[in-house]
Amino acid sequence: MEEEPTAMAPPSGSGVSAKLQSYADEHAGGPGAIYIGDINQLVGPAATEDQGDLEGNVPLDALQNHLFVFDSDYYRGLLEQANLENPTELVERDEVFTIQHACLNRALSFCRVIETFYFPNVTERTKGQVDFVMSSFPELGLAGPDIPDLLAAGTLDAGSVVGPYVAGHVPALEIQYLFGAFTSREEQFLTTAAIAPEIAQLLADESGGGKLIVKEWASGNDIFFFSKKPLLTPEDFEGVKTRAFGTSISDWINGMGADAQFVAFAEVYAALERGILGAGVTGGDAGFGQRWYEVADYITGPLVSWPANDMVMNKEIWESLPSDLQAIVLEEAAKAEMEMLRLGAIQNEVGLLKNVEIGGMEYTEFSSELRAKSDQAVIEAVIPNWADRVGLDSPWIGVFNEKFSPVVGYYIQEDGTVIQVPKEQ
Repeated sequence: MEEEPTAMAPPSGSGVSAKLQSYADEHAGGPGAIYIGDINQLVGPAATEDQGDLEGNVPLDALQNHLFVFDSDYYRGLLEQANLENPTELVERDEVFTIQHACLNRALSFCRVIETFYFPNVTERTKGQVDFVMSSFPELGLAGPDIPDLLAAGTLDAGSVVGPYVAGHVPALEIQYLFGAFTSREEQFLTTAAIAPEIAQLLADESGGGKLIVKEWASGNDIFFFSKKPLLTPEDFEGVKTRAFGTSISDWINGMGADAQFVAFAEVYAALERGILGAGVTGGDAGFGQRWYEVADYITGPLVSWPANDMVMNKEIWESLPSDLQAIVLEEAAKAEMEMLRLGAIQNEVGLLKNVEIGGMEYTEFSSELRAKSDQAVIEAVIPNWADRVGLDSPWIGVFNEKFSPVVGYYIQEDGTVIQVPKEQ
């Protein structure tokens, strides 16, 4: 028998309008479902089978495990942004605004939601006046580090800004990806949500005034080593050439004893197949989407991870949109982000399962010895090296200590060393 949900719909008159309740009831049980108190309303199929569990669904138990998302101020802010009770009216016009978005990779969970849910909804709401065209880094020959510059120059209409990829130019963005610092998805969600305003301003500054459209939650992103041989002890990791995708993850990989090598996501399959790499590191869902299970036999981990990338639009493109279209684009973006979070509840739990059950990989969980080595890498390399890159006089050190430390239990001292402190949440 299913467990009773831990949160139920608030009674009439408790702050949820009849209009909002009607919207929630109408959209319950599938894509576009929203949470206003009854978690059961989010149970149901994903837009496509590959976005849910092995049967394509979002089940109740996964949603209950993620109530911290749906009960958060951040989620309530998305409900407000979606403007569900008074949606912006469309002004009829003949002009069509075609906007190409370079998402990281079509196989990734957030790119799937953007392509199958967000863009079609914008087309429908605007009656074709806004025509989003989906593309990706591999299709456009993009590596990722220069996305903010390409947005500023107008070379890209819109693109995914991925913190680890741009860390060399904008190290502050990597605050969302301090691998190993988080012991639960709740910790990473809460800290990412807490610094969302600062990240939006930083993105605008670094992209020539670009507009943050939607946070692209990378669900199913617990980090694993996909390897050619078993990685069971610290000695097994020594010197293994391992794909990395940014500076903080490289610090962590090196701290585990392996040898971090930056390799573009689309090139890892071939590098593993040819033996250029002994292992690749990425999220469970991401590795499955790229079929790494065909060229690696073992999967080891996890390192808890639920970060968010950012879809940013070029300033001139954004400002060229009439105000009604701007409002609709942002309203639909909020709905898309809520759908990412609904799907994230199950995607976070099946990333590993898909690689084992479908891909046939052999899974080994980190031993206590490897966990200790990971914690050591965080306190000795991941966080202090990031602090050094942003600069010890940077306001981002204050952001970390104010908004991260109470949640993750790490504090950056004036000399750049990191100490552990009690968690307050």
